[in-house]
Amino acid sequence: MTTDVPAPPTPSSPTPGLLLASTQDVLGAVPYLVGFHPSDSLVVIGLKGRPPRCRLHLTVRWDLPLAPPGPGRLLPLLAEEGITRVIVVGYGPGTLVTPAVDLTVGLFRRSGVTVVDALRAEDGRYWSYTCSRAGCCPADGTPYDRETGVVATKAIVHGLVALPDRQTLERSLDPVDGAARLAVRRATSRVTRELRAALTGSDDPGGLAAEFVADGVARVRSAIALHASGGRLSDEEAVRLGFALAVVRIRDEAWALITDHAAAAPMSVPDACLGLWRDLTRRLEPRFVPPVASLLGAAAWCRGDSALAGIALSRACEIDPGYSMANLLMCALRHMLPPRVLRERMPGPQELDREMGAPRMAWLLPMIALLGEPEASAE
Repeated sequence: MTTDVPAPPTPSSPTPGLLLASTQDVLGAVPYLVGFHPSDSLVVIGLKGRPPRCRLHLTVRWDLPLAPPGPGRLLPLLAEEGITRVIVVGYGPGTLVTPAVDLTVGLFRRSGVTVVDALRAEDGRYWSYTCSRAGCCPADGTPYDRETGVVATKAIVHGLVALPDRQTLERSLDPVDGAARLAVRRATSRVTRELRAALTGSDDPGGLAAEFVADGVARVRSAIALHASGGRLSDEEAVRLGFALAVVRIRDEAWALITDHAAAAPMSVPDACLGLWRDLTRRLEPRFVPPVASLLGAAAWCRGDSALAGIALSRACEIDPGYSMANLLMCALRHMLPPRVLRERMPGPQELDREMGAPRMAWLLPMIALLGEPEASAE
């Protein structure tokens, strides 16, 4: 069972300028709200305010058939965020959708949440569970435009994307292969040899640790700036950053930069953060992926792309089931916590320096462990 947890419930909507004034608008917007065209899915759209000033506040998707606790876990979040109105949309055949919609609508109504509409959509047609008039809701459904409606056009203008399905989104994080994979493996071998030599030849462990951490922090910031300017790390630069991010202090610098942007203005995490961490999740050798995939998950979550966040964090956990950052963020997603809960607890770069103190050789142990792992053939 997959649950794409809510886009962050913040005053800023991730869909500026999208007015959902009709059923056609709602169905046109959903693929851009969840990032792909859903199938065999239940989607709940949470609205704040009252007509005519209702404002889209969050979107949640579940696979069908529902598994416990399903939408029941959403109720505390709706109450906390002051969401009093929802739209429920099920995608798929009636035998699959109707039981889930009935359960969800009943749950919301018993909790005092107004169900504005409850819909089923399949093969470009929709049916309303709240309308019984044959004139507006014929038995064979009402056609709607899945691709080129007004809302879809506006969403594209605003930079939103709706992939064909969730599997396409998952494949967007597949590792690079062929010549690109071979080039990264060769770069990994070169950097590994260099770092081993530096460690072996150093007679000042504390100085080496301080230099490595300072260089790593600078690499994080320069890599984000490079992506912001339209550039891309070379293979060797990517590998060096991969080694650096094994050190918690350096990884947390990158994490703090994400949360700093989100704290300044919700949904403001730069495209450069998403682009950089997505690129490294695909390019680096598997043992380097948990930190970068976790950073991608954090950036996507703060931006409202919870589907991408969940996929990235799952990738991190598949490689290292014990990776703490990925597990922490995955737990927050599963419990439908808004990103601000962690953001309020995440120290900034200066606080990290105060709390963690001066760099020590022990900080480099996760990086040193990567040096000792067997390398894939670079030939």
